[in-house]
Amino acid sequence: MEPLTRPQAIIDFCLAPLNLAPGAEGEGEVRRRLEHVIKTLQLKTAKPISVDFSTMPSQVINEAAHGYE
Repeated sequence: MEPLTRPQAIIDFCLAPLNLAPGAEGEGEVRRRLEHVIKTLQLKTAKPISVDFSTMPSQVINEAAHGYE
């Protein structure tokens, strides 16, 4: 996987597991907020931020430990 630098590409990758229907309630607001965060971070660092999700360690969530079963 190539590192992602475009805010929309990063957002699309992060939201893909949720299978949100385009135009679903809140979907547009989530995208707007995430894009704002990514662009603000890029401005603060004065360069595009790239994210390589292929090198991220997996997160294992124990739902039973949080009371979700």
